[in-house]
Order: sequence, then structure tokens, then C-alpha cells
Amino acid sequence: MDTKKAIQLTEEYVKKTLSGEGSGHDWWHIYRVWNTAKYISKKEPKVDIFVVELAALLHDIADRKFNDGDVEKGVAKVSVFLNSIAVEQEVIEHVCEIIKTCSFASSFMGDGKRRLMKTLEGKIVQDADRLDAIGAIGIGRTFTYGGYKGLEMYNPYKKPNHPTTKEHYIRGSSHTINHFYEKLLLLKDLMNTKTAKIMAIKRHEYMEQFLDEFYKEWEGKS
Repeated sequence: MDTKKAIQLTEEYVKKTLSGEGSGHDWWHIYRVWNTAKYISKKEPKVDIFVVELAALLHDIADRKFNDGDVEKGVAKVSVFLNSIAVEQEVIEHVCEIIKTCSFASSFMGDGKRRLMKTLEGKIVQDADRLDAIGAIGIGRTFTYGGYKGLEMYNPYKKPNHPTTKEHYIRGSSHTINHFYEKLLLLKDLMNTKTAKIMAIKRHEYMEQFLDEFYKEWEGKS
């Protein structure tokens, strides 16, 4: 199997599938996650970069939002595609395991604990995806998604949920600003790799500064 050719075909497939998508999970999100995952991989020892690149490129093909809420349905799509380009079964299984548990919602275990990624490759892809959900890009994507879902920008009478299960998280969003408290501000402390933890600090601080300014402007004080 020509790994370079497999990556090229995967890039083309994902670009064709997700280009123009309007929720913030479009091709350019994939592009950023892909590049960030490659960057983190260079800092970590003994990484299977082929697995990292495939999983980074394909992680949102299995997203529940694009598969009627069924992650397994999306994982099956990924498996069929990778088989069609003659990727080895062991690699396919590894990639599918990563994308099955990559998302924030999928990490909930229902008892207040979180499911941890089993492999370094999975940790890298998950970190790259989470990094794209915070900082300046994360703020932009959050408001894009809020508009996509028809949410209020902010309502001071609706307090944030503190979800402990996947179902609670998926159904609990009330307005866009609450999403910062329900997910984005939690991500800094959920990074797996040393590189991502360092990168997350600056992005986290930027979101805190944004929220401070947002509340001042909301009250006409800035």
C-alpha cells in the first residue's frame, strides 16, 4: 500500500464530502486539525503518522451530526472508504477506534468520568480536534454553530448546564455563550499530550479575555 497515495485519496474524499458545510465542521476545520495533528506528532516519540493523518482527516465523517445521531453509522462509512483504497485492516481498526471516541460527547461514560484514548495516535488527533475548538478559531466556530442551530447568542436568564452524560450534553445547550462553560473552557484541562497542553494555555486565556469583554459590552460598560 502506498501511504502517500492513500492520504491523497483520503484528502480528496473528505474535501468533496465536507466542503461548504455550514456548522463549523467543514473541510477547513479538517485541514486545521490535520496540520495541528502533524505538528504535535513531530514532538512525540514513536508515532504512527499514517494512522494520525487518516484519523485526523476522517474524524468528522463519523460525526453524529452527519449520521442521524449514530456514530457507528459514520464509522462504517469510514471503514468502507478505507477498504476501498486498500488500507490494511489493522490500520482501519485503529483509525475507526480513534474516530469513534474522539469527540467531546463520545468521551462521556455516564458516571461523571471520561473515556480516555487508548493510543498515542488517538490522543494526538483528539488534542488537535480540541485545540480547534478553543482560542480565536474556537470562538468563531462556536458562533457559527450557534447560528447554524438557531440558538440565541446570549440569555443571562439561562444558566449553563453541567453535563455528566453524552445525552445530557447533546440536549442541554441553551444559547451560544453557554457553550463556553459547557465545553470550551473545560478543554484546556482535558488535553492529552504535553505539546497540546502548552498550546491550549494561550487559547484558553484568549477565550477568558473575550468573555470578559463580551459581558462588559453587554452591559454597555465598554
